[in-house]
Amino acid sequence: MWAQPEPTHTAPQRFDAIIVGGGLAGVTAALHLPAHWRIALVLKQAPEHSASYHAQGGIAAVLAQDDSIAAHVEDTIIAGAGLCDIGHTTGILSQAGAAIAWLQAMGVPFSQENGCLHLTREGGHSQRRIVHAADATGHAVMEALWPHIARHPGITVLGGHAAIDLLIAEPGQHQHCQGITAIDLDRGTIRPLLAPHTMLATGGSGQLYPRTTNPAGATADGVAMAWRAGCVIENMEFIQFHPTGLAVENCQQNGRTPLISEAMRGEGALLRLPDGDRFMPRHDARAELAPRDIVARAIYREMQDHKLDHVDLDISHRSPGFLASHFPNLMALCRSYGIDPATTPIPVAPLAHYACGGIRTDLNGRTSLPGLYAIGECASTGLHGANRLASNSLLECVVMGRASARDALLGNRTPDMADDQLGEAMHCRSVLRSHAIPEPAPHSTWDDTRCAQARRTLQHLMWQGAGILRTPAGMARASLELGQLRHSFLAATRPVTLSLAWLELRNLLDVAGLVLDAASARQESVGMHALEHSST
Repeated sequence: MWAQPEPTHTAPQRFDAIIVGGGLAGVTAALHLPAHWRIALVLKQAPEHSASYHAQGGIAAVLAQDDSIAAHVEDTIIAGAGLCDIGHTTGILSQAGAAIAWLQAMGVPFSQENGCLHLTREGGHSQRRIVHAADATGHAVMEALWPHIARHPGITVLGGHAAIDLLIAEPGQHQHCQGITAIDLDRGTIRPLLAPHTMLATGGSGQLYPRTTNPAGATADGVAMAWRAGCVIENMEFIQFHPTGLAVENCQQNGRTPLISEAMRGEGALLRLPDGDRFMPRHDARAELAPRDIVARAIYREMQDHKLDHVDLDISHRSPGFLASHFPNLMALCRSYGIDPATTPIPVAPLAHYACGGIRTDLNGRTSLPGLYAIGECASTGLHGANRLASNSLLECVVMGRASARDALLGNRTPDMADDQLGEAMHCRSVLRSHAIPEPAPHSTWDDTRCAQARRTLQHLMWQGAGILRTPAGMARASLELGQLRHSFLAATRPVTLSLAWLELRNLLDVAGLVLDAASARQESVGMHALEHSST
């Protein structure tokens, strides 16, 4: 059973909708809900720390006359190793044009050429169909949308609040989500937030690994909370590793390592060994424009074979003017580390980037738990299969954010929770697999320092056991050591005041186990799940 409420609990707040996360999916959903609704937008970190904010490449959309939705679907399924849901994939990709139009109407300054949207190409795409804002699309999109959030009369932004768990009414056969418990990180107070519609838009799980493009807050919170509540979780073994993360010392900021956009390879950048040898044609006929799983494995194998800590990405054959106009931010980033891409190759190496699996949803974002939606990277819509196609993720955020808001507006409300039911919901464990938060203790051994150490240990285990290339023995060792770490954590007392470090470690431990379990269960290599003893 859960610990009884402490004096730091505050009275419940009621809303019409609760959205956990301030990236593109959450913000899109919020902006499609009516002005008279009471909407809570729950953020544990500032908006600029979302993964959406740092997205570089763009948004995939069929806009060219010689392109087609069928071709986009085919490219997506090929990249996803045939494991995409064809119906859901078609349903999402067919809404790309409307998504771009809405973003333009909201003021997003996409790059143009001759009065039309400029379309670039990225790996895995058979056509130029990437709408972008130079090489900082996520920044441009989020900077355009957040002022609309500020002007929305019904949105209450609860900054500095971390979701702890879902509130479940009527545990058992007819359970439904009634909101969340959240902690005000500044005050240490825990508050129940109640609503008939709860939307998880918590982003990814990149912090499972030591090197990732994801910010420090990408700790799989939504997937962990949904799993503890008994939601269906799927495809967790498919963690995408971006082929080209910047590989220089001391380049991590807020837990994230900068990536070098796929669009560079789309515009002609070549991957080379230090001696200048171009190696991708040996691995795939599509060379640098192969899907990400193939390119990441090729780079990793070349690094292993030649005992390298990076390979080179060379775009020096492009003119300085072209690079300045197409990649101004990447040029500035590289130059801040003493690298001029106009004359010098960029050192790159693969790193964790995107979770292709997550909380299973339908095309309205509905999960298996009534009253709960999942949108964005924490969801598994069937679009990505075993490996995400470049620039489909921001598209999915907009399409599914809009879809979940429309579904909520249809009036599919769960019954409101009465005040006398709140205590029961807060103290019950999920019927399937929730773990109670341990009792508090004044001198818990799991302080922030130990949590940080355990986080690093977990990241090392995940890289060794569920990295780019996996072995049954490596997965078994990682699972055993992770299980011991998780047992130690769950068996201990918790701090009197819950900290963000403790909450994030709890979620990472849960989801790391899900990834390793799913990876161990899949016996064949497919997509991002590559076994060294199997043909890939």
